[in-house]
Amino acid sequence: MFTGIVEEIGTIKGITRGPDSAHLTILASKVLEDVKLGDSIAVNGVCLTVTAFSEGSFTADVMAETLAKTNLGALRPGSKVNLERALRLGDRLGGHWVSGHVDGVGSIVRIEKRDIATLITIQAPPQVMKYIIKKGSVGIDGTSLTVVDFVGDTFQVSLIPHTAQATILGSKGIGATVNLESDILGKYIERLLQGEQQEVKGNSKINMEFLARNGFL
Repeated sequence: MFTGIVEEIGTIKGITRGPDSAHLTILASKVLEDVKLGDSIAVNGVCLTVTAFSEGSFTADVMAETLAKTNLGALRPGSKVNLERALRLGDRLGGHWVSGHVDGVGSIVRIEKRDIATLITIQAPPQVMKYIIKKGSVGIDGTSLTVVDFVGDTFQVSLIPHTAQATILGSKGIGATVNLESDILGKYIERLLQGEQQEVKGNSKINMEFLARNGFL
């Protein structure tokens, strides 16, 4: 589990490609301060497992499913990536709950400067857009951002100067792809509503009435 608060920008040092997989070596510093084998590090919002590390870099394997469902397959030596270590109990939750499981890949279709803000419009697939709401949260290349507005198959977010400088989003241009993760809360609500409409064995005490009565709705 992550927060979407990027800790540093890493650099792809090397990529070894298999028939349906990839082996990434990533230059980093901050995320290596307390690293251990088996730790989870989000790379552009994708939860990867540290398989080896040395001073100044770590390696992770990427399987076929991940290459097919994210933009990691487009990385090359020298590519910049957002990095974040997994959340620890007791840490401040500065962003929102981010699982590191990408729902789809979007593309940047418009970039506007408005005073100090950079407004980015992203075209997204239906499996992402159905969870997009105004003022809701969305993970973009592992960065927790707030939805400004949406229409059709696009939505808009706004970057403050710090976010533009501290993540790779500030250097991306029109046509660039981005990994997208919907707010996990919306997925659970959707599943609950589906359960309400289907015959479910047993009698669950958690239903819409229960949630409303206890202040969740």
